[in-house]
Amino acid sequence: MTRQDRHYRYPWRADNQVELLVDGENFFPAMLQALAQARRYVLLEFYLFESGRLSQRFIHALCHAAERGVGVYLLLDDFGARRLSASERQRLQRANIHLAWYNPLRYGKWRRNLFRDHRKLLLIDGILGFTGGAGIADEFDTSGKPLGWHEVMVAFRGPVLADWQHLFTENWQRLSDTPLPALPVPDHCHRQSQQARLTINAPGQMGVKRSLLRQLQQAQRRIWIATAYFIPSWKIRRRLRRAARRGVDVRLLLPGPHTDHPAVRHAGRRYYAGLLRQGVRIYEYQPRFIHAKLQLCDDWVSVGSSNIDRWNLRWNLEANLEVEGEPLASQMVALFEQDFAQSAEIHYQDWQVRPWYRRLQERGWGWVDRWLERFSQRS
Repeated sequence: MTRQDRHYRYPWRADNQVELLVDGENFFPAMLQALAQARRYVLLEFYLFESGRLSQRFIHALCHAAERGVGVYLLLDDFGARRLSASERQRLQRANIHLAWYNPLRYGKWRRNLFRDHRKLLLIDGILGFTGGAGIADEFDTSGKPLGWHEVMVAFRGPVLADWQHLFTENWQRLSDTPLPALPVPDHCHRQSQQARLTINAPGQMGVKRSLLRQLQQAQRRIWIATAYFIPSWKIRRRLRRAARRGVDVRLLLPGPHTDHPAVRHAGRRYYAGLLRQGVRIYEYQPRFIHAKLQLCDDWVSVGSSNIDRWNLRWNLEANLEVEGEPLASQMVALFEQDFAQSAEIHYQDWQVRPWYRRLQERGWGWVDRWLERFSQRS
């Protein structure tokens, strides 16, 4: 282990298989099929879990797994699951599914209510795992929905799965008195084996941010980033600008007119001018809301729950899967190129003559962002 690697909770693991799954029409069927085949246990930790057609399919699959004698452990964020109906919560409990809630909302907790479990992971039998940016909510289900959210998940097998199991176990033991079963050590994979690592953000552990900053500094050919919410720290902005000045192909893929939080989009757009002036290329995705969280620096890929915004990096539990080398890097390049082709590129000269009311929106929501930043730092 190198000196720099000691700053990360989990090490690089060899001999893993990672499969890219784009949009809900592809990853939800794979996840539901994996649930149908579960034999020992299911570990599921999600931020968004909302009542709807998709949640009914997942609850049905989870209940059937429990009926077969599979141990089902469901860890949900209390705020992210606020739209899960009381009847569906009762159905889960009647099926003998073990439930735990992260940071229940309480009056009087003030800023402590801001801390959320934003992770998205499904782990099955020590054999297969899924992670990415999706939630169990109908917006992510693109089957037959032209405006379903654009999202990416990955399915993975191999030794890195043990680290994800350890991460879930730690969180579960803090929040529930129900013990977990003994979890097996995943086998090595020998076909298309890849190096992979789990990186996390948690109180006192900024592995996701630290790893991104390191890759931004080291990249020689390309830095392509997709994020649903773009409120970058000063350090991230500086390293993006420096990379562009040294000739790296730096591109940001951000939401266009379709977004669930227009205020966040306006607040992030106030950084466009400074980045564009230094050679960073900015694309806004047009067909629908892009909710994906992807980072590609040369042949290093990071996929997971973390956006490039200060709120994610300060308040949330986050988890990303990092992968080095082929074939995932090539698949990610193809995906980015496809998405760039469906985006509007923002040019510096055009940006300088944008309407006055756009500037006003950026300033107003930028002020709100700065106020929230100061509020979050209070003890």
